Amino acid sequence: MTVQSLAEAIEVNPKTVERWITQGKVPYRRHQYATAAVLKVDVTTLWDDERAAESAADMAKAEIVAVYPHRHTVPPNLWRDLYAHAERNVDVLVYSGLFLSEDHLFHDLLKRKVEGTAQVRILLGDPECEAVRQRGIDEGHRIMDGKIRNALVNYRPLIESHPEIGFRLHATTLYNSIYRADDEMLVNPHVYGIGAYMAPVFHLRRMPGGGLFDTYANSIEQTWGGARQVTDRDITGA
Repeated sequence: MTVQSLAEAIEVNPKTVERWITQGKVPYRRHQYATAAVLKVDVTTLWDDERAAESAADMAKAEIVAVYPHRHTVPPNLWRDLYAHAERNVDVLVYSGLFLSEDHLFHDLLKRKVEGTAQVRILLGDPECEAVRQRGIDEGHRIMDGKIRNALVNYRPLIESHPEIGFRLHATTLYNSIYRADDEMLVNPHVYGIGAYMAPVFHLRRMPGGGLFDTYANSIEQTWGGARQVTDRDITGA
């Protein structure tokens, strides 16, 4: 990013930005957070300021809307409500996410979103990869690949009727399942020895300068970039 483009993005004079870089001038706090938001980094990455560090920590906490002790304690309608309000981003990053694939109302919602303005991306684990096999062992079973294949079968009508919905398979070691709807998301950490439905869920909402939301959002982007398209063989096994 050039000095000029950053200055325009945060609405300051380019010479002001130059002084931050060449003279070590520390911007006003509002400009610090605006700059960090545009560059998609934590504010303390740019300015080693104790006050900024404390404020950044407070901003990260402010991005946490709610914490649920287990995924099964999340209000049933919250998943659909978040996605129902999405206008730009509908992302699901999981290994199987079988419970969503079994929800026909969720299928209808995805159709409406992709027919509107939203980009819809569903990332499932590659059932033949080592990361999926190991996650099944970590959860205390060896059927994660079967759960993914079941999810693919459930999604088959969507895959065939709405090719504009992005379905990909990834071979990534996931530490969280992530469900994103524009500037809100549900993050379901993976805990050794238990299934995801028993692990906690964090409801996050993006705030300028917070950084916590963007950390997980960047994980989706990186995983999507390395994932492959779903094939007929993945669905049928033939």
